[in-house]
Amino acid sequence: MINKKNSVAKRIRQTASRRLHNRYYGRTTRSRVKLLRAMEDYEEASKALPKVASMLDHLTKRGVIHKNKASNLKSKLAKHVNSLRVQA
Repeated sequence: MINKKNSVAKRIRQTASRRLHNRYYGRTTRSRVKLLRAMEDYEEASKALPKVASMLDHLTKRGVIHKNKASNLKSKLAKHVNSLRVQA
């Protein structure tokens, strides 16, 4: 006979740990996006953009955010960085 109690408890533990992991990386990425948007120096922003884009791609791969949301964020951040180059 199957002991459902153990599988339910394991699923709860897995879900809790995944949620904690996703919240941490999601919060970290959102903080980096905010910092990148606040940057005024083109050189500094152009170095940070690939790292932030990579973080967004990682969240997309893990299913934390939708792929279109990641694409929209990366596009807007790239526009911001390019606008800094014009100003400089």
